[in-house]
Amino acid sequence: MRFVDEAVITVRSGKGGSGCVSFRREKFIPRGGPDGGNGGDGGSVVLRASSRLLSLYDFRLKRLYEAEKGRPGQGSQCNGRKGQDLILELPVGTQVFVLRGGRQEGLLGDLAEPGAELLVAAGGRGGKGNEHFKSATMRAPRFAQPGEAGQELTLGLELKILADCALLGLPNAGKSTFISGVSAARPKIAPYAFTTLEPNLGVMVDEGNYDRRMVIADIPGLVEGAHRGIGLGHRFLRHLERARFLLHLLSVEDVSLDDPFAGFELLNRELELFSPELMLRRQIEVINKIDLVPDDALRAIAERAEHEGRKIFFVSALTGRGLEELVEHMWAVCGATQAGIPACAFPGFGLPVPDAPGEAADEGEQGAGAFDIERVYCE
Repeated sequence: MRFVDEAVITVRSGKGGSGCVSFRREKFIPRGGPDGGNGGDGGSVVLRASSRLLSLYDFRLKRLYEAEKGRPGQGSQCNGRKGQDLILELPVGTQVFVLRGGRQEGLLGDLAEPGAELLVAAGGRGGKGNEHFKSATMRAPRFAQPGEAGQELTLGLELKILADCALLGLPNAGKSTFISGVSAARPKIAPYAFTTLEPNLGVMVDEGNYDRRMVIADIPGLVEGAHRGIGLGHRFLRHLERARFLLHLLSVEDVSLDDPFAGFELLNRELELFSPELMLRRQIEVINKIDLVPDDALRAIAERAEHEGRKIFFVSALTGRGLEELVEHMWAVCGATQAGIPACAFPGFGLPVPDAPGEAADEGEQGAGAFDIERVYCE
């Protein structure tokens, strides 16, 4: 299934049923009077957030959605049946906008919680039958109300992935390899830039507590000028806005001894230009692919990070080196953000820099960082 995070649909609620013009005709009852029933209300269109869906792909295939019309009233005071409501299920995290003339006019609703519902088009009211209009001065009304027309709206749907952690990095930083190493997601992995063209989701599960899970989103690589649409552009930057914290990966191949952390700063500037609020989000900085350079070079980078007051994790997503310590820290940050602790109250600095960055932990030290894997999304 293709990942689609944007769609435009048209919804149309049901028209109300017309009222009935009828008179009672029964033996031995002269002038029985009006007995036309009311028309039924038209069905409404309701949007509902569902955790079973991960993409808006189905809404690219079908664009028009109509609720059922109300049935007309009948004689003998019989009211028409109400039209059935149309309930459309959308992925959790979908924002709904009203479109007019191809432009957004405002946010109609945000389906941020599973089971959340949004009424977007109310059904038309059914018309009154002629029985409704009888009175002492009008004993034989020969008219009835028509049903009200339904509403028709063009809606823009935008999906923003809801995840605990979002992976951020330059192209070919090893994000897909990382998510495949800590979860059972199997995104495309290849030794060239822009391998990932659409977000992938994975779930990391704590081996000691299977109810403890962390959703990780793998976002396509970003380049300088992404906020202006360069590269894959800012289309996927919005998926970072829903994450509790960001995991910023930098390949050791993009690290220079003159300015080793320039890659981190480059994307941080892009985040600030796209949305200043993203700079307030908690970040974990990781240097990946440490299996490509000797430990002496890594130690020099670690000393530079300690001097600048940065906490850098050194890992190799391919070999698993250093992942234990990083995963344990991710659980700690995720728990802090879920508890509502502000990002500024959880700096994560001041931790000791290892003598050999990325050195594997000894046996028996596997505590809270132990994890199992589970698949949730894979093309």
